[in-house]
Amino acid sequence: MSDSDSSTPALPRAPGLARRLAAFMYEGILLFAVAMATGLVYSPLAQQRHALEHRSGLMLALACSFGAYFVYFWSRSGQTLPMKTWHIRVLRLDGQPLSVGQALLRYVLSFAWWLLPVMAALQMRQHGLGFGAISVVGLLGLLGYAALSRVLPGGQFLHDVIGRTQLITQVPTKKSK
Repeated sequence: MSDSDSSTPALPRAPGLARRLAAFMYEGILLFAVAMATGLVYSPLAQQRHALEHRSGLMLALACSFGAYFVYFWSRSGQTLPMKTWHIRVLRLDGQPLSVGQALLRYVLSFAWWLLPVMAALQMRQHGLGFGAISVVGLLGLLGYAALSRVLPGGQFLHDVIGRTQLITQVPTKKSK
């Protein structure tokens, strides 16, 4: 290898699928807390007496609070707490941090994870299939979306390819004393 080859910086490596899915599960635990806080604020403001009352408004409030959570962290540091824990960072393709607009676009595009499973579940319900079958198809849809990263450029998820963002492995550097 020549000296010029060794001076070329290595391209960032996409995190493995298992690490991304582990961060995804951890993110779900934190989002439960965000959902609880949103519900605690929304319910008294909407004078919600039971769970089905003003349900559409609550779902919109949850989508907005989840969006604010992700947009804030992705545009600020490129990492949520689970992403830091699993050494994952989201950046633009040129290696720069996401702007607020790009983070918002990534959040909206990330709903592609749920699009196919939800559409399948709606079709299955219309044909009278039970919760078990719907759950299996939903899980297979989510796993299928994740498996797409095996064939997409750079090992990225579909919403990252479309949104021109990338997940990279970001191992923290050791601080000198």
